[in-house]
Amino acid sequence: MAPAAHETAYTDKRQRDMAFVHLHVHTHYSILDGQSSIENLFNRADELGMPGLAITDHGNMYGVKEFFKFAAKHPSVKPIIGCEIYVSKFDHKLKDKAHGGYYHLILLAKNYNGYKNLMKIVSTGHLEGMYYRPRVSHEVLEQYHEDLICSSACMAGEIPRLILEGDIEGAEKAIEWHKGVFGDDYYLEVMLHKTEVPGQSLEVYEKEKEYDEVIFDLAKKHGVKVIATNDAHFVRKEDGPAHDRLICLTTNEFVDSPNRLRYTQQEYIKSEEEMAALFPDHPEVISNTIEVCDKVERYTIDRGHVLPKFQIDETFLGNIEAEREKYKAVIDAGRFDEKNNDRGEEFCNSVAFLCHLTYKGARERYGDTLNAETAERLDFELKTISRMGFPDYFLIVQDYIANARAHGISVGPGRGSAAGSAVAYCLGITNLDPIKYDLLFERFLNPERVSMPDIDVDFDDDGRYKVIQYVQERYGMDHVSHVITFGTMAAKGAIKDVARISRLPLDESNRLTKMIPDKPITVTEEVQEELKPDEEPEAGDKIVEKDGKRYKVVKKDVDKKPTLKNCIKYVPELKAEYEGGSELVREVLKYALQLEGCIRQVGIHACAMIIGRGNLTDYIPITLGEDKATGQKVWVSQYEGSFIEDVGMLKMDFLGLKTLSIIKICLAEIKKRFGRDIDIEKIDITDPKAYEIYCKGDTKSVFQFESPGMMEWLQKLHPERFEDLIAMNALYRPGPMDYIPSFVARKQGTEPITYDLPVMEEFLKETYGVTVYQEQVMLISQKVAGFSKGKADKLRKAMGKKKIDILQSLYSDFISGGIANGHPEEVLKKIWKDWEKFASYAFNKSHATCYAWVSYQTGWLKAHYPSEFQAANLSMNKNNMTEIQAIMADCKKHGIKVLNPDVNESESNFTVNKNGDIRFGMGGMKGFGANIVDAIIAERQAHGLFSDIYDFCERMSGIINRKAMEALIYAGAFDAFGIERHKYFLVGNVGADFLEDLLNYAAITKKNAEDNDASLFGDAEELKVEKPQPPKIDREPDELELLRKEKEMVGMYLSAHPLKRYEFEMETFTNCKLTGIPDAITECERERKMRKIAVAGFVTSTEIKTSKTGRPYSKVVLEDFSGTYELALFGKDYDNFMPKIQDHTAIFVEGEIRPAYMPKPDEKGAPVNVPYKFRVERISHLGNVCEERIAGLMSNVDTSLINPEFRKRLVSWLKSSKGPVPFFVNIVDMNKKYKVECTSRKFRVTVNSEFISGLKDMGLPCKVLCKGGQLA
Repeated sequence: MAPAAHETAYTDKRQRDMAFVHLHVHTHYSILDGQSSIENLFNRADELGMPGLAITDHGNMYGVKEFFKFAAKHPSVKPIIGCEIYVSKFDHKLKDKAHGGYYHLILLAKNYNGYKNLMKIVSTGHLEGMYYRPRVSHEVLEQYHEDLICSSACMAGEIPRLILEGDIEGAEKAIEWHKGVFGDDYYLEVMLHKTEVPGQSLEVYEKEKEYDEVIFDLAKKHGVKVIATNDAHFVRKEDGPAHDRLICLTTNEFVDSPNRLRYTQQEYIKSEEEMAALFPDHPEVISNTIEVCDKVERYTIDRGHVLPKFQIDETFLGNIEAEREKYKAVIDAGRFDEKNNDRGEEFCNSVAFLCHLTYKGARERYGDTLNAETAERLDFELKTISRMGFPDYFLIVQDYIANARAHGISVGPGRGSAAGSAVAYCLGITNLDPIKYDLLFERFLNPERVSMPDIDVDFDDDGRYKVIQYVQERYGMDHVSHVITFGTMAAKGAIKDVARISRLPLDESNRLTKMIPDKPITVTEEVQEELKPDEEPEAGDKIVEKDGKRYKVVKKDVDKKPTLKNCIKYVPELKAEYEGGSELVREVLKYALQLEGCIRQVGIHACAMIIGRGNLTDYIPITLGEDKATGQKVWVSQYEGSFIEDVGMLKMDFLGLKTLSIIKICLAEIKKRFGRDIDIEKIDITDPKAYEIYCKGDTKSVFQFESPGMMEWLQKLHPERFEDLIAMNALYRPGPMDYIPSFVARKQGTEPITYDLPVMEEFLKETYGVTVYQEQVMLISQKVAGFSKGKADKLRKAMGKKKIDILQSLYSDFISGGIANGHPEEVLKKIWKDWEKFASYAFNKSHATCYAWVSYQTGWLKAHYPSEFQAANLSMNKNNMTEIQAIMADCKKHGIKVLNPDVNESESNFTVNKNGDIRFGMGGMKGFGANIVDAIIAERQAHGLFSDIYDFCERMSGIINRKAMEALIYAGAFDAFGIERHKYFLVGNVGADFLEDLLNYAAITKKNAEDNDASLFGDAEELKVEKPQPPKIDREPDELELLRKEKEMVGMYLSAHPLKRYEFEMETFTNCKLTGIPDAITECERERKMRKIAVAGFVTSTEIKTSKTGRPYSKVVLEDFSGTYELALFGKDYDNFMPKIQDHTAIFVEGEIRPAYMPKPDEKGAPVNVPYKFRVERISHLGNVCEERIAGLMSNVDTSLINPEFRKRLVSWLKSSKGPVPFFVNIVDMNKKYKVECTSRKFRVTVNSEFISGLKDMGLPCKVLCKGGQLA
């Protein structure tokens, strides 16, 4: 942090040769105003030979850490940290229109102290003065002015504005005030921006000339020096048009809007010559920038860890001398830091208290007597924590976790490498024994390198915010902050944004964005791989030598990020548009390419928190953000998470894990239904019923194991122990997935279990000889080659991060160490080669173990309490209709009913009734207020269940209006009262519908009750109102309309589904879900192939329109079990198909995905890319599909099934299902290996889902014979 002793000779030479430095520079952290990336700024400054470069973003210090990062790569360019702040004309805390005015002002830090004062000023603006802009007052500047250089800023500065207003006296007073505060470190600023854009106004230039002339006079009069700046917003002159588009995005204007805001396009990093040419009569304004640069010292803002102090229990401190003596050896291990500075008495107390809590927890975890392995492990870890200086870190984490558990908040068993710490286990930070599962401490805290432990903790979703509140209250609101995030323009967003302001039609914009892949682009490239010292190239290998090293040139598939730059290079369709599209398309892509990566907005990290030793504005700049959960304003760091540890701050991740909420809700449902309190952390880890779930692949909603691919491998693996789950959790991800077949085969005994060296069996036995975990690599390297614990972790990190240089140095150590231990060199080389392939994907066992335990908990709950488990999953996915449908399908598979909402049973969440059925939660009803749900539940709890609809209306009168009643009716919440839904809307004798009669009855009854309370006669019989009766009009209900309303209320069809009767037709004849059509079109367009599509759906709406040419066309919305899709029918398609389409009917649609039109070659003869679309070829009523397509139904009957009872059941079922389809039977004897084909002339059947299901129940599998002789 202190200034460097000297500048480099190269920098000194630059200062002699170069006489200008840009001191007013905006990066893209001046959000949607500056376009310059910091990397490009330094590249340009270095290119121009400038000895320094400033950062002065609008009102923030967001980019300062990144600025230092790139400054380190350009040592000849001195980084100058500043900010263009907003100075209020009044008290900055006054936030109204009358007091909201402000001026711009440039501040630059001369040294580290100046940087700290700049942080204070900027943070004060955000925390106290935010009113559209983060403003500060003159008093704030006076308080924190030391070691800051100040300049008068641009035309929006106080001095230029007063001059332009004609208030020269005011300008002079302002100059004297600033000079009085900043002394010789106050400079006046001049700039000139004469636009070269044809037709653009010169107003800015003329005003700048006007106030520049006065500034020169006033500077001379008041003895203030003048500097020239250029208020740079982009890097190079040619970036001007791209920056112009950025301003259009900021102001939401089109590029061709006549009266929009325009910059002059002169606001770039100009050379010294260009700047000097602007002020030929005042060369001093150029050289004065060097004077400012010279005043700025070189310093760093990075620092060692500044951890918060943990408040130790006073009772413990009362006996502190004895406790410190008891744990003296651990304290002494860390009493002095790496620079031999004494860490002080508070540190020693913290170490003693950490030891006290650790051994107290150890007795609870392991018993009163520790075995030698456990005692040694705890001693080693405690001494490492002490030596690294992290006792308070562990105390803080255990404190808020203990508080969370004490308040009923679910806490995960551990996350990531922290689970490898036995100390963390004894403190209750983690909940799995690392010694039992061979989890390593070194992966978490490498004793050979000091870095923050970084313990991440999972909480249930609701509890997470309570934990954060506790931390804020415990350590002080000004000691705690969230962490900022920056959202940048991605490829698709940049195209859409530039297209919009350029008036490119939306369909063209969408066509271009569809060319951007969602996944990395795989390309084959030549790469150079360094040869090991003893490695000889093979014949034909291409070898390159440089810097004394040999490299082999190989071709490899490399994944490229789908940035716009990469897409234009590697996606042929987009490249063709960039090079040969229309002029407007080329222009859009050109500027989108330049704007991609610009920062678009700030956000708050979902889980990261900072805890400081003192007021955080003493350490980092702070802004304000809104907590999404509470809506409250919270402190947020101005540096993003990757830089927080660099500046000494403690960052912790407080993660919300939905699965913990699911478990918590499930346990509450179990308690409510069965009266059982289950400690989920103490369930039997060897429970056969739980493993049966995994063996069957029945893992829908089971944490980490619910993907179809995982289900398939689980069925093959047949896991029967917890270690198998840990391994599968680690293996099922890209890379390690290649090892799953061998892992499964070895477990099943179909592939021999082998080890390269006998000593490796100790570490690989649990995974059947397959290397699965990073920890295995570390342990084997220690055993085979004698690596230290630190070196083993260094190996893991080098492999995982692909640090080739470190790997090469460790390779030699591994080979030599292995040979020294008596192992064959060739085997050692083979092991290393295998590791090189594997270790970059190897997973952390600690993390896999913790998440396998959470998974097992969910699997155990699904096995033993399936209804409660499914209800909890539904409750936690109330807003995810796709997931709800998948969970509902799993419920159906397990015979669990999901019932409509019910006013007597439903809670806000999904619940389980006494019969084990899941009741839909009223809180999941769309548009149904939480206040009404709470009122119904409160009334029910206070006065008992509602006896009928009249009782409900009487008790809820004045609380629930007609709209809410209609929602409850359509959702089925009154079905149990025995009145059909449609009858509530039938009109009775008096002209009102039954629902209106009910509401009137309830209102009058309530009023009479209130009147009776005040009456002398009490409950007079003659005052009672007669209950209205449901109309007796016999009218058939519109079932489809009622289902539509039900779906509108609860988001799905619960009581029935319009397509349920057609499940057989949909399963047999469709090959795509409606929601899968867009993805299919994208795939066909990308691969330039056509595809036949058959879909089915329920027509939910049709809309007939007229085109500009006067021809009709239609938009038809179809819905199936997956969601909706809109068909557009034009021309002949409209004429041919619309007669077959009616609202609320089920249709079968066949068509093809193909080019929207026949492409013609361009002028050069090259093919032109065209969009693809789904073209309808045939539409028929879904109910007619079976009759049109099925020639017969074939079923195999095993002779072992045939008996009188079976024959009776089959004949009865066939008779009850009469229809037009022939029924064929094959009599099969599996033992004698014969089959007899029979055709029933007597029975023809109706083929539908119900009929097929009935045959399956009798053990008769079926095959559909289609017309034309094919099997469906």
